[in-house]
Amino acid sequence: MDFQYQNSFEVSEKINRFKIAILPIGAVEAHGPHLPLGTDNLLAERLSMKLAERVNGFVLPTLPYGQVWSLRNFPGSINVSNTSLINLLVDIGGSLYKQGFTTFAMVNGHLGNGTALKEAARILYESYPELRVFYFFYPGMSKAAEEVRETKSAHGTYFHACEIETSYMLYLAPEHVDMDKAITDIPDIPMHADVTPTPWEEFTKTAVLGDAKIATKEKGKYIVDISLENMVKLIKEL
Repeated sequence: MDFQYQNSFEVSEKINRFKIAILPIGAVEAHGPHLPLGTDNLLAERLSMKLAERVNGFVLPTLPYGQVWSLRNFPGSINVSNTSLINLLVDIGGSLYKQGFTTFAMVNGHLGNGTALKEAARILYESYPELRVFYFFYPGMSKAAEEVRETKSAHGTYFHACEIETSYMLYLAPEHVDMDKAITDIPDIPMHADVTPTPWEEFTKTAVLGDAKIATKEKGKYIVDISLENMVKLIKEL
């Protein structure tokens, strides 16, 4: 269910029946020539909708801004600090708890948000121990991606506007993908990028980290469906 379209007269009774709130969290940042700036928002939102159907939850309005420090200098990117993001998520989680929700699931579409989500979850755990908080970022995707990818990942952790993320988009938001503009760009990412602040313009001019040309809907569906199953299992178990 879409939370923002409920009304105040009826929502309390629905919260009492469906106690799970799902927050899509994305970012606005460069994603090459073939994907939109809001790619992470689209992925988080559409995955959240699928999750809500499976667990009988509410989907909150998408939080569209994230920590994009690494790509902040690329055209179109909008960066917010971890501190701002943490404070906002803690405020949202506290409001949800006071409204009667017992589960708060953050569905993250942008890897750079991970630190803030984890810290916000810890603060909420201390403040509202009865509120179950999850921070999801495609759980189980690493193994699934290795099973379908045709090119070696440019980085052991990062994936961006590449074979994998473009495949996600072809599955979840195909109307926003222009495969005629897809490119292959597999940069040599220096080792120091993992241990010191490194703006991405030091190693890429496109923000694409792989071969977007070989992305397919089938690859995206395979990985996303496994992640979805894992999220459903985790929520139902706990």
